[in-house]
Amino acid sequence: MVNDLKDKWSRFALEHKAAAEFITFFAVSNGVTILQLILMPLSKSLFGMTSLIDIGFQAGQVGTNFDGSPYYIFNYAAGTLKEGGGGGLAYFAAVQLTMAAAQVVNFFIQRKVTFKSTGNIRRAAFWYIVAYLVITTFAAAAQGFYKAPVYRLFINTWSMGRTGEILADLITMMINCIISFWVFFPILKIIFREKKKTITA
Repeated sequence: MVNDLKDKWSRFALEHKAAAEFITFFAVSNGVTILQLILMPLSKSLFGMTSLIDIGFQAGQVGTNFDGSPYYIFNYAAGTLKEGGGGGLAYFAAVQLTMAAAQVVNFFIQRKVTFKSTGNIRRAAFWYIVAYLVITTFAAAAQGFYKAPVYRLFINTWSMGRTGEILADLITMMINCIISFWVFFPILKIIFREKKKTITA
C-alpha cells in the first residue's frame, strides 16, 4: 500500500509539478509551525527567568498609534505580559530564537524535499536570510495590531492568567506563521528555481 501511494504521488508530481510543490510546501510548513509551537513556550519560559524581561526593546518607530503613542515595528515594553508589559527583551529573544531555529530546519527541508534544488547552497542561504529578515520585519510590524488585544483578551478580559498567556502565545505565533507561509512560497520558488537553472546552463 505504501509503495502504491509513493507511485501515485510520483506520477502526480511529474504531471502536476507546481501543485505537488505547493502541497509539499504546505505539509513541511505545518511541521515547522508545530515545531515553533513547541519551542516558543520553552524559550519564552527560559528567557522569562532572566533579567531581560525588565529591559524594554522598542525599535523602528513608524508613525503613531490611534492614541498618539509611538508605533514601533518591534514593540516589547519592559515587564511581564500578565502585568501589562510587553515581555521585554526576553520575549523578543524568545520569538527570534524560535523563529530562527524553525527557519533553519525549514530551509534545508524545503530546498531538498519540496523544490529538489541542487544549486549553490550558499547563494540560496543568503537570499533566504534576506527574505527571512524582510518577512520577519513585516510580520513584527503587523503584530502591533493584534498582539496587545489578543493578550488582553485572554489574560485580563477572560481572566485566564497563565493559561491565557500560553494560548495568546500560540495564537500570535500561528498568525505569524500564516503570514510567513503565504509570503515565503513564491519567494522560495524563485530562490531555488534560479539556482537549478544556473546549474542546467
